[in-house]
Amino acid sequence: MDLEKDFKHLIKYCIIGCSGAGLDFLLYTLLVSLTPWHYQWINLLSTSCGVVNNFFLNALLNFKTKDHLLLRLCSFYTVGLIGIGITAGLLYLLIECFFINAVIAKIITIFVVTAVQFILNRFVTFKQNKNEELT
Repeated sequence: MDLEKDFKHLIKYCIIGCSGAGLDFLLYTLLVSLTPWHYQWINLLSTSCGVVNNFFLNALLNFKTKDHLLLRLCSFYTVGLIGIGITAGLLYLLIECFFINAVIAKIITIFVVTAVQFILNRFVTFKQNKNEELT
């Protein structure tokens, strides 16, 4: 394990994550404001868009993997579903139990979910063969 390389990947992951989080947040905010849909369904849709965005950017720009993309996308999306589950639980707690505004609650959840997803994606989705080395 190379802590310096892992830190560089974390920084890139966070920068890329900002684009996905921005897309997620924009869609979530628009749909909460403009539709009668329940916030949990909106969260599922907006987060899914952010996850797919982040997969392709991480595969191409961060972890630089081109092999097994469909399998990696499925893995990344599975990690994303875990994030959606964590987000859904946190949103429920923050909105229904603590009466926090839905948009503010979404912002809070992003930080928790980013940490969990980085660890899972770094060591599962974008795991390299022993002969390959991340750059």
